[in-house]
Amino acid sequence: MTHLKPNNTTSDENFTIFNSPNNNSRKPHTSHTYRKYDIYTGSQSHIESYAKSHTKYIYFDHSATTPVLPEVIEEMNKCFTLYYGNASEPHKPGREAKEILENSRNIIAKSLGAKPEEIVFTSGGTESDNLALFGVAEAYQKKGNHIITSEIEHPAVHMPLKKLARKGFKITYIPVDKYGIVDPQDIKKAITPKTILVSIMHANNIVGTIQPIEEIGKILKEAGIVFHTDAVQSYCTIETNVEKLNVDLLSISGHKIYGPKGVGVLYIRKGTKMMPQILGGGHEKGRRSGTENIPGIAGLAKAVELGQKNLSQKGEKIRILRDYLKKELLRRIDDVSFNGHPTKRLPGNLNFSFKYIEGESIVLRLDDAGIAVSSGSACSSSSLKPSHTLVAMGLSPEDAAGSIRITLGFENTKEEVDYFLDVIPGIVESLRRISPLFKVKGHN
Repeated sequence: MTHLKPNNTTSDENFTIFNSPNNNSRKPHTSHTYRKYDIYTGSQSHIESYAKSHTKYIYFDHSATTPVLPEVIEEMNKCFTLYYGNASEPHKPGREAKEILENSRNIIAKSLGAKPEEIVFTSGGTESDNLALFGVAEAYQKKGNHIITSEIEHPAVHMPLKKLARKGFKITYIPVDKYGIVDPQDIKKAITPKTILVSIMHANNIVGTIQPIEEIGKILKEAGIVFHTDAVQSYCTIETNVEKLNVDLLSISGHKIYGPKGVGVLYIRKGTKMMPQILGGGHEKGRRSGTENIPGIAGLAKAVELGQKNLSQKGEKIRILRDYLKKELLRRIDDVSFNGHPTKRLPGNLNFSFKYIEGESIVLRLDDAGIAVSSGSACSSSSLKPSHTLVAMGLSPEDAAGSIRITLGFENTKEEVDYFLDVIPGIVESLRRISPLFKVKGHN
C-alpha cells in the first residue's frame, strides 16, 4: 500500500523523481519518469550518483545561515586591505576606521527606526541576547527579580535565563497555542510588582511564527517594564521598526541576512539601564568593550543596505514560492502535517512533520540528493531531543522528531523547488518501508 499521492502529470504506473544517474545533462532539475518498481527504495546509489554528476547544490536552510553577498565581501575586503586601522586611534587609519564604524551605525539605526547612539555592535545574536538579559537583570535587580519569557525562545535566551534562575531570579514561561503564538493577555496576567523584563522573540526560528510584539509592547510600556525581542530571524525579512514594535531592546545577527558571521547588534533604547558584560577598554560607550570588528560591521551594514531594498517585493516572491511548495508537498505525500500558523509566519519558512520516520533521516537523504534542509535549529542540531518549540505547540515527541524545516531565500527558484518536490516522495517512501512504526500501523 503506497502512501505517495500520484503526480497528476503522470499515469498511475509512473511518477516523477530525480534525474537518471546515467543522464549526462547538466540541468540540475530536469525530472525523469520511472516505473514504480525502479524508484529509489533505500539504496543510496542513485542519489549519490546524481549528486556527484551535478555541480549545483540547492540551499533551503536560510534560517540557519545565509550565503554572503558579493557586494558584502567587496566591502569587507576594503576594510581588510585599505581601512585596517583601529577606530579608537586618532591617526588617519584610525579616523578612517572610525568613519566606517559610525556610517555603519547610522545605516543600521535608520533601518530600525532608531537613533545611532542606540546601536551597540556585538559578535552576533547570541551575545546580543546575553547582553540584553544579563545586562538588564543586573541593572534592575534592586527593583525586582521576575522575568517573563515564552516556552519557544531560542537557546540564546533560555540558557541565560536558566543561569539567572540559579542566581535567584524568578522566570515565568508563557505557553503558546497550537500555532506557536503567545497570547499577550497571558503576559499581562503574569506581570507582578517585581517584573523587570520580558523577552519574546519577534519570529520563531523553527516554525517562523510571528509574535504580536506590537501589542505586547504596548502592555509593557504602560506597566513600565523593559521589553526585549530577538529579531534575528525577522530582521531584513519583514519590517522591523523599534518604534512600531514598542521594544526597548532588539537583537540582530549578520549571518542571517546575507552578511558575515561573527557580528551582530543589540538595539538599546535611550534611557534603558544596562550593565556591560564584557569589560575592557570601554568601547561602544562602555556598553561592550573590545576593538570593533570593522570588516564585519561594514559587511553587516552593506547587507542591511541591500536587504532593506524592495523588502516587501522580495518577501512576496518568497511567500509565493513557499505556498507553492507547501501545496504540492501536501498533495503528493500522505501523512504529512504542516506546523505553525498558515499566514502569520515568515515568508520563507515551512515546517512539516512526516509520520513514521525521523526528520534527521530525511535531511541526510536530501543532502545526498544535493539539497540542504534542517531538522531543527542549527544551534542545537547535535541534540537528539525533539524540538522544544514543536513540543510546546502540542506535537507528540514522535511527530516533533519527524519534522524538517525548509527556509527559502530570495535567490531560490521555482526550478529548485520543483526538483525538491520530485525527490522527496521517493525518499519518504523508502524510509517508511524500513520504519518499524510504519509496519506497526499495518502498512506493507
